[in-house]
Amino acid sequence: MNYAAFIGRYPIYTDREIIDRNNVVDVLVKALPTHVMNSGQIDFLYKYYAGNQPILNREKKVRSEINNTVVENRAIEIVNFKTAYLIGEPVQYVSNGAEDMREPIKELNEYMRLAHKHYEDKALVWWSHIAGTSYRMTMPALENREDKSPFDIYSLDPRDAFVVYWSGLGHKPVMGVYIVTTGEGKKEYYCYTDRMYYKIVDREIVEERAHLLRDVPIVEYPLNFARLGAFEPVLSMLDAINTVSSNRLDGIEQFVQALLVLIGVDMEKKQFLELKELGGVQIPPGGDIKYLVQELNQMQTQTLVDYLYQTVLTICGMPNRNGGSSTSDTGVAVHIRDGWEAAENRAKDTEGMFVYSEENTLRLVSRIISVYRDVDLRLRSIDVRFTRRNYENIQEKSQVLTTMLGSEKIHPLLGFEHCGMFSDPEEAYRMSVDYERKVQAQKEAELKALSTVETPDEPVNEDV
Repeated sequence: MNYAAFIGRYPIYTDREIIDRNNVVDVLVKALPTHVMNSGQIDFLYKYYAGNQPILNREKKVRSEINNTVVENRAIEIVNFKTAYLIGEPVQYVSNGAEDMREPIKELNEYMRLAHKHYEDKALVWWSHIAGTSYRMTMPALENREDKSPFDIYSLDPRDAFVVYWSGLGHKPVMGVYIVTTGEGKKEYYCYTDRMYYKIVDREIVEERAHLLRDVPIVEYPLNFARLGAFEPVLSMLDAINTVSSNRLDGIEQFVQALLVLIGVDMEKKQFLELKELGGVQIPPGGDIKYLVQELNQMQTQTLVDYLYQTVLTICGMPNRNGGSSTSDTGVAVHIRDGWEAAENRAKDTEGMFVYSEENTLRLVSRIISVYRDVDLRLRSIDVRFTRRNYENIQEKSQVLTTMLGSEKIHPLLGFEHCGMFSDPEEAYRMSVDYERKVQAQKEAELKALSTVETPDEPVNEDV
């Protein structure tokens, strides 16, 4: 299959900086062709991930009755690994140093838990690795209860959602669209600007109302700048792996069902059937019967499969399964040799893209919380932290912390920040300081109690 068109999803732009009821239909109509093209490619990538791959439709002209189609689904391996590796643990929000933000951020993390954000994050990242991009919608909760988060978070299907950006400097988002297909097959377009909501059906506004979020509530989370899916750059190589695997099975079956060649023998159909049934036949002098056999070299084929697979892992930034070993290997050497360092670097790169979009979501969340819960959250005081590898190599990290805490020239907070053990190093530092003060006060109290105990007078020996 020709994958020349698969070069990532195209962003959608408009020259209208402000969208209102006078131009929203026109902007939507002009945006739809690009979205339809993106949506078609995303649908293909989703089906490819699910196992519906081109090898299933292959045609074999020679001996067409032997036509095995093997799907060695490496796409699902790539997507599932990268999703679990990046977002296996919940994203945490921490203070970047503001003393008065400790309690508000603690409430923020609790609201995110109540909104099941970790589940929505996994869906969001999963779609990003398949489609190259994904979309999140944040809205005030339908029910405003104290035991519930004041906002709801939804991870949208990127085949039915998109964001329109202004084509001017900064490319700010000016409209988010979510598409609903009714039971009759009709398309309903729910369009959100930074101030208004419009429902459009058949190029007519059938519903509109204002909202108070002051931002487009649909936020795009691209996986990378090109919006390429995780396995999209290696589609042709994945097809090649499927082809080789299918041909190997064909080769084995064709070897078992080798053609019988009769040289210098005139045999009727009845005699040929007897030959197949009895396994032997008497032939005239000068005749010859033999099987036409050419066995596939499995060793060379396996070398080709290994090469293709290793190349796929390298391009996608995946750890390999070599299982090699050396008596001089250290933990770091193993991580580098087996590709785990490359996987971590790719994950950090994805983190940067995620955090950039996450700040837009946090802006929406902070406004909703300030209205419904009267909690002041300043976006500039919040850091987004991934807790993926905090307890890996814990002994080495604890040694780094101990060494830095033992130096008089290094502030203790720097030790907590750079040892890599804590998702929220500032909170861990404050807890440790409070604990140290508590222990010190307890020791001082014990010493004071001992010093005030009256010792009995020793008897005087008058004979001396």
